[in-house]
Amino acid sequence: MRFFTSGNGTRGKGRRETPIEYANFVIMLLVALGIGVLAVVASALLGPKKATRTKLMAYESGNDPEGGGVGTSQRFPVHFYLVAMLFIVFDIETAFFYPLAAAYQKLVPFAFWEAVTFVGLLLVGYYYILKKGVLEWA
Repeated sequence: MRFFTSGNGTRGKGRRETPIEYANFVIMLLVALGIGVLAVVASALLGPKKATRTKLMAYESGNDPEGGGVGTSQRFPVHFYLVAMLFIVFDIETAFFYPLAAAYQKLVPFAFWEAVTFVGLLLVGYYYILKKGVLEWA
């Protein structure tokens, strides 16, 4: 059974849309909403209910949080944020180069220079990160 066909089999200007054409979208929307609601309800029903000091403590990557809470004068190191930005940069690089590599034979020469420019920008960011010492953990 094909859901995405018009009522009279034509396409274009004289096409009459029927409600059955939207069935795939509605089914997908209902399944997604159902999974979301089910996850929230299951978490509320099955999750622990007793709040303890340990459970209410802020989570800082496995380390015990330092300081007295909001408004303390202690600063959180910026190093972790720079590492997160580095991850995002290389994640975007992967998202950019994967389709480029998959369709490389069909692309025009301009795409090559576009990729070279992108790599150049990445190298500038990488040089900045090296100068800041983000990759030095000791």
